[in-house]
Amino acid sequence: MKKWLRTLTMTAAAVVALTACGAGEEEGTTDEAAPSEEPAENEATPEAEDFTVAMVTDVGGIDDKSFNQSAWEGLTAFGEEMGLEEGTGYRYLQSATMDDFEPNIRTLVREEANLVWGIGYLMEDAVKTIAEQVEDAQIAIVDTVVTDGDGNPYSNVANVTFKEHEGSFLVGVVAGLQTKGNKVGFVGGVESELIKKFESGFKAGVKAVNPDAEILTQYTESFNDATRGQQIANNMYGQGADIIYHAAGGAGNGVFQEAINRARNGEEVWVIGVDRDQHEEGVSGDVSVTLTSMVKRVDTAVYLVSERTMSGDFPGGEILEYGLEEDAVGIAPTTDNVPQEALDAVDEYKVQIQDGEISVPQTDEEYEEYLSSL
Repeated sequence: MKKWLRTLTMTAAAVVALTACGAGEEEGTTDEAAPSEEPAENEATPEAEDFTVAMVTDVGGIDDKSFNQSAWEGLTAFGEEMGLEEGTGYRYLQSATMDDFEPNIRTLVREEANLVWGIGYLMEDAVKTIAEQVEDAQIAIVDTVVTDGDGNPYSNVANVTFKEHEGSFLVGVVAGLQTKGNKVGFVGGVESELIKKFESGFKAGVKAVNPDAEILTQYTESFNDATRGQQIANNMYGQGADIIYHAAGGAGNGVFQEAINRARNGEEVWVIGVDRDQHEEGVSGDVSVTLTSMVKRVDTAVYLVSERTMSGDFPGGEILEYGLEEDAVGIAPTTDNVPQEALDAVDEYKVQIQDGEISVPQTDEEYEEYLSSL
């Protein structure tokens, strides 16, 4: 196993089933540590060569240079390490539109894949429908918690969530310290509770180190419309923003393109990437516009849950939440364009968050409360 994954596997063994998106104990959460890796006596543990795992992408596809790509990298790493054949042991189905979510998941369930991944909160309704219809399915979904009418998680669905607001706070610290015009931007994809976590955490980080900074915010209402992303970035840079953080999936590629175009014309503008280290997306010839990225280890989560499932320990009904404590969110390893002062500040704030000295906001209301405490 790769060194980084082995390290995080040891850490994630202590991940608890936590509350997500406001869910409480009545929604099936627990304060106990993750279940033992030993399978129950009545559970059959599939041999590696018999295990099959598959994922359904959202409309961004596995080459979106962001969320879906990270998930596929994690599944590929798992498949290769376990000796599975691509296409039979592990595979993906591409979704061209949201209408493809349910039929794609249903296809993989009918093929009796041991684990089926739905990549993204937009698949919540599709996963819910199939979970109710096929009780022996084993489905995992990223970025949301699928619950029944009483607010309880389904026993055949594993819910994987992240503390995106914590990682976003740290890149906000970088942006707040590095902006020269005292104006930065945030470009979100589809406005939702999830993307609000990115926005709120980022704005809080900026304000923590630069209370006078102005923060522009706009949503593309798409995760794959790069043209719209570029239009919004053009408008923000035109208004004087010199750093933009995007949480827009494939639409964020347009933000990078606009920054590259402006950098070629002599402007000093930056982009903060998301989900994975997007340093290369901001490089064109001798131009580099990626300041840093907020990495979200979807690849690691996919690997770990797939590994647990293969061992007979499918975490159905659990809410798994990964954050700074598990090294599952944070600053990208590529820091070529980040000054040491900012990196030192990131380390300091990371400790404060982990120690509970800072409660990073996740919503507009919590952000306003945070501002009043500064």
